[in-house]
Amino acid sequence: MRLLVTGAGGMLGLDVVRAARAGGFDVVALTRADLDVTDAGAVEAAIESARPDAVVNCAAWTDVDGAEADPDGAYAVNATGAGNVARAAARVAARLVHVSTDYVFDGERAPDAAPYVESDATGPRSVYGASKLAGERAVAEAAGVSSQAIVRSSWLFGVGGQNFADKMLALGAERDEVSVVTDQIGCPTATAHLADALLLLARPDGEIGEGIFHVAGAGHCSWNTFAHEIFRQAGVDCRVLPCTTADMPRPAQRPAFSALASERPETPMLAPWQAGLTDYLNARKAIHA
Repeated sequence: MRLLVTGAGGMLGLDVVRAARAGGFDVVALTRADLDVTDAGAVEAAIESARPDAVVNCAAWTDVDGAEADPDGAYAVNATGAGNVARAAARVAARLVHVSTDYVFDGERAPDAAPYVESDATGPRSVYGASKLAGERAVAEAAGVSSQAIVRSSWLFGVGGQNFADKMLALGAERDEVSVVTDQIGCPTATAHLADALLLLARPDGEIGEGIFHVAGAGHCSWNTFAHEIFRQAGVDCRVLPCTTADMPRPAQRPAFSALASERPETPMLAPWQAGLTDYLNARKAIHA
């Protein structure tokens, strides 16, 4: 089957393209330089020309703090751009898989609460989260004759871009200790693992339905615990000190608790986040070697 991937040069997009090619898909990989998703005419022309069976939209504004300073830019990509891709996919009857985020939730649950599932009420606290929620709605409104899956994931890390794990490893090589927050909890997710799930969801002839799916690394933890595990698995001797979000203020408010789980039995399940970290570190080591 023919698969078109937008945002193919990003951290997630690279892994989706890699996994799709390994799986025998006929892949049309469009980077940001190839296709600006905010240009409706260009999106329609690209998808009409490719005539894919499915589209995976990995194009996104992912700078959470930067979105606070440039909300128009964030909404242009995450909301308007998502709608452009969805409408163009619908015109050629291609199944659409659109990637969203845990930041659509307010995060006000207790640390020991149950994770958010697909039917839970949203309530983003940042421009980034609000722009991604607007994108979900734009995609849903553009369903047309094609089918679609909106995939919320969480705390992505992969070898194709900057991420928390990469930052911790860089700091661990320079410092004896780092301070990392204990009061933000989520599901670290390896993009290589998520990519495989997105491809399962992209198959138009599959048994998976439509609508919203939560797909993230199994289990959840704080950023502090994640940092501890990064150093442990990587064999880095760096102490991880506790701190709070109030100790390290950022322009954008993050949800304190945004762990995800799925209430849909057909949702692809990912391995525990620790296994995703192991695979990431092995891939990173291979690249650096």
